[in-house]
Amino acid sequence: MITEARLSLARKEAAMGLRFSEMMETVKAFHQKHDFANTGGEEMKYRVCLMAEELGEISAAVTKGKPKEELAEEIADLLILVMGCGIALDFDMEAAFEHKMEKIMRRPAKMVNGVIRVTEHR
Repeated sequence: MITEARLSLARKEAAMGLRFSEMMETVKAFHQKHDFANTGGEEMKYRVCLMAEELGEISAAVTKGKPKEELAEEIADLLILVMGCGIALDFDMEAAFEHKMEKIMRRPAKMVNGVIRVTEHR
């Protein structure tokens, strides 16, 4: 059971800056507080819909020229959802991140229509 004191501590730590593992623990506390594992909150089809919704909110913030603070909040919402997917699927998000970064750092960049693209897709 997550206590209000733990959530308060998590909020204070968030204000001070957290390491990746601490961020994951804070998201895990949020999942536990709302019992996502037993109430459908960790169901992946649902989470994909939520991520699409958040991406739409990011898009709206960009296209409407919203202030950076509003855009940052929307991006944070998406990050929290993505981190929650690691919790829901029970994998090491940090290890997956490191593995993927090693992989994409070896990819060549190319210019496509005047914009840089780093991808293995053609």
